[in-house]
Amino acid sequence: MAATGIHRLLLVVALTATAATAISGASASSIPEEVAVPLEYDSLHAKHFDGGEHNAQFDHEAFLGPDESKKFDGLTPEESRRRLGLIVDRIDEDKDGFVTLAELKNWIAYTQRRYIEEDVGRLWKQHNPENNNTISWDSYRETVYGFMNDLSSDEREQEENGISYKSLLKRDRNRWASADEDLDDNLTREEFTAFLHPEEHPRMKEVVLRETFSDLDKDHDGKISVDEYIGDMYRAAGGEEDEEPEWVANERESFSEHRDLDKDGYLNDEEVKQWIAPHDFDHSEAEAKHLLFEADADHDDKLTKEEILEKYDVFVGSQATDFGEALARHDEF
Repeated sequence: MAATGIHRLLLVVALTATAATAISGASASSIPEEVAVPLEYDSLHAKHFDGGEHNAQFDHEAFLGPDESKKFDGLTPEESRRRLGLIVDRIDEDKDGFVTLAELKNWIAYTQRRYIEEDVGRLWKQHNPENNNTISWDSYRETVYGFMNDLSSDEREQEENGISYKSLLKRDRNRWASADEDLDDNLTREEFTAFLHPEEHPRMKEVVLRETFSDLDKDHDGKISVDEYIGDMYRAAGGEEDEEPEWVANERESFSEHRDLDKDGYLNDEEVKQWIAPHDFDHSEAEAKHLLFEADADHDDKLTKEEILEKYDVFVGSQATDFGEALARHDEF
């Protein structure tokens, strides 16, 4: 795909900002091959746990939100701790000097809601500068995909890492239709929120499932093989004879023992659903338990401010460079 084509694709991603297209971190040279299973990746589409390695950025974004997390990345450790201390005071709802699992869960859920509201607000204004009650599909399509009118059929269908302009348009069209509750082909702000962040809307779960399944099913045979499952997480740097890391072997075993429920060697729709959207799974609670485990030095199932500040790098990012007066400031700090 030509460089100009990639830049157009990046424009598409920048304008749509849809969570499950999984390519907003693309560079000018390639489209990432990874499939972004919702809630398992950070904003740069890096996994929370990948090959046994822990991605701290995932925790930072869950705790602060993607936008606020970036503000901490340029701070000194001292400034990060100071700001984190102020946040801890807000998380401690009953002001008893401890942060409980419930309080941490509530905070993580709040940061996620705040990020979604801000993201939707920005894109709503961008696509609806006159602040009408709805946005039409025709208007959205023209803004995001209008450049495709000047492309040939081959250019629209040309794939890179399994992604083409045509497939992106089709995916957004299907998602738009699913978000459109009153079937008028226009989205209210609430419907637009479901379109942009389907992983956060129960009625959009089937859309997330279909998109994830489609991304994984590289040979389009309607089922996910173990190699397609592993291919989402690992690709050998060299030839096929390279020995796989131990964690890949463990994932193959996990596929057989835990994912492939009917033991037919493949994952079907229901098995993928159980994997990416298990019944009663609470993302905020799972992340809160993870952070509690990481920072609870005395194992009393609650955190003091001192415990959190001691493990500040688990909760927030920081750069060990003194930028002095150049440090970013925020009103709430």
